[in-house]
Amino acid sequence: MTTQTQTQTQVHRTRRTGKALRLALAVVVSAVVLFPLYWMLVVAFSSRAELLGGELRLWPRSFTLDNFQRTLSSVPVVTWFGNSVAIALVVSVITVTVSLLGGYAFAHLKFRGSSILFLVTLSTLMIPLQVIMVPLFKVVTTLGIYGSYWAVILPTAAGAFGVFLARQFILAIPRDLLEAARIDGAGNLRIFLQIVLPLCKPLVAVLFFMSLLQTWNDFAWPLIALKANQLFTLPIGLLYLQGQFGSDYGGTMAFALLNVTPMVILFLVFQRYFVQGFARSGIR
Repeated sequence: MTTQTQTQTQVHRTRRTGKALRLALAVVVSAVVLFPLYWMLVVAFSSRAELLGGELRLWPRSFTLDNFQRTLSSVPVVTWFGNSVAIALVVSVITVTVSLLGGYAFAHLKFRGSSILFLVTLSTLMIPLQVIMVPLFKVVTTLGIYGSYWAVILPTAAGAFGVFLARQFILAIPRDLLEAARIDGAGNLRIFLQIVLPLCKPLVAVLFFMSLLQTWNDFAWPLIALKANQLFTLPIGLLYLQGQFGSDYGGTMAFALLNVTPMVILFLVFQRYFVQGFARSGIR
């Protein structure tokens, strides 16, 4: 065996070893990340006697739907689920619309003070929600929308990160394409609707899913802004369920599983657009 052949063999072995190590690391990290979801499934489908008897194992002895039936009959889960869907969809649509328009303006419309305005917009990312809760509460009470859906929707729609992400994505669109459209007599609105928007499908998926996930899991502000039981969202309903039935771990996990499942399904369906949108926007 020549020296060159030995070197090639060693390189192939090194690559196979590295690939095996990366695969093993990916399996370990995935197991750590997915174990809480798996444990939620186990507890949700285990019998109450098994939970109270301390006999819970990594695999339940018998699957049961009693936890789901008890939870659905004790609290208005369907109503809270509908509230979460309605609020999350409206917030996501507003966020996508404002983010795309703002990102296009910061990317291709040059006006005086645009850089300063963009920096000011980004600086709002450093302000935590807890700091502005009192001013937000005063605003929604002054507007007369406290205790309604709009008290949750308006303050949480259209964040600065969405505008930043849209700007980075739109900057990757060839400027020559936009200039050619302007030479043909197209205005900014036509360029945005007919050229930029069709190319932003991965970005729309990313913005929509991120906003949907954030709004779906939001707890602090809806807890303050909503006061009627029938207007609660699922995260607030989970707190209400824990307060009413603190020792019912099976029912709590069943409720939590109902809350998590829609977001998991959406991510699995749109994960290709999600990854592509982040890759093309320059976020690493």
